[in-house]
Amino acid sequence: MAFLTQVNGAPYNPAGRIVLMSLPPLLPPPRCDVLVVGAGPAGSACAHWLARHGMDALLVDQHDFPRDKTCGDGLIPDAHAALQRLGVLDEVLAVAQSLTHVRCYAPSGRFVDIPGALAVLPRRQLDHLLVQAAQRAGARLATPWRFDSPLRDDDRRVVGARLRRMGSEPRQVAEIRARHVVLATGAAPQALMVSELCTRQVPSAMGLRGYVRHAGMAERIPHLEVAWHPRLSGGYGWIFPCGQDIYNVGIGITDSHQARSHAMRDLNLREVFAQFVRVHPNARDLMATGQLQGELKGAPLRSSLEGATHAAPGVLVTGEAAGSTYSFTGEGIGKAMETGIMAAEALLAGRAEALDDAGIAAHYTQALAGLKPKFAMYDKGNRVNHLPWLTEILIRRAARSERLRARMGRLLEERATPAQLITLRGLFKLFTE
Repeated sequence: MAFLTQVNGAPYNPAGRIVLMSLPPLLPPPRCDVLVVGAGPAGSACAHWLARHGMDALLVDQHDFPRDKTCGDGLIPDAHAALQRLGVLDEVLAVAQSLTHVRCYAPSGRFVDIPGALAVLPRRQLDHLLVQAAQRAGARLATPWRFDSPLRDDDRRVVGARLRRMGSEPRQVAEIRARHVVLATGAAPQALMVSELCTRQVPSAMGLRGYVRHAGMAERIPHLEVAWHPRLSGGYGWIFPCGQDIYNVGIGITDSHQARSHAMRDLNLREVFAQFVRVHPNARDLMATGQLQGELKGAPLRSSLEGATHAAPGVLVTGEAAGSTYSFTGEGIGKAMETGIMAAEALLAGRAEALDDAGIAAHYTQALAGLKPKFAMYDKGNRVNHLPWLTEILIRRAARSERLRARMGRLLEERATPAQLITLRGLFKLFTE
């Protein structure tokens, strides 16, 4: 039997053959201050902020990075602001496709251009950059580990989590003890359900998107495009340029009332997407003469800061799991990061002020309450998605009114809300300006 030595950490046979050995994967560290479950924008932002301020944050995700995520990939001003707070805006914009305006289409094909600080970066790249930034700040990362269930003490307080390694046979399980757990697990309700924090299992919105390569559309689509039409089932379609002749083409159905009636489960997203391709010329030409990259992929959304209990002893819920997506637009990247930072700030305040679980929960829920009126206005503004005739009037008038375009620009920058455009006073101005 040949004697084995080590060469660069691998067993070596003197005859010159490298002997491959199957080694068990490393387990995550057994303890940390804060266990953050889910390494999307919310979780990465939370772990980043905690680590930057000296807390031992362990960030876990069920996928290795980089990994794909179904999304529109648009970065609007609130996302820019959150990225700036995290110190990664320049890094993101260096690889993103920066754009100067969004073009809004009425059912007739009329359009209006709304200026803004905008960019597009596929989530495969964005989420990886955010994870790496969190690691640079000092957070630890463990993948691919999936949240199985919370660990609780005798008083039912969450004191950690049981994780399962994805793809491992036999089943490999790790138990992580933590002073606090943050669930940033996205729109899927399973983690919330097993943690007894889910108050609505049905999604409040749905989206479907695909990536299309087309070398001849750069001059026609140098902007974000959003289109409304009666055939889009109370939603809208989009085309977002990603750069390098790649376009994110998709549809969003943002009807929380329809979701609560369970009709969302029966919605055929592929048929809505097909209708978008039929009624919007740029979508039709992209799909007819471009090359679809991979498959069309759909995903649920949780919006309006509803659907979950946001805080319980030992645990906070943040990002899309907490409903951080706007119901009117389906935008959620910026608010996911913002709520992730809020969760971190609550935990940091708990350490600095020796707050108990109730104090930490109060700090966090008060911060979220500051966002709630804005989400409520966007929920009311969601009516626009179901009134195509109103988008026709709005876009037609905005094309002729600099003042109205300015108000729509303030909406994009979150200095106004969509409800202000569809109140009685707003409608009066719409018809009289």
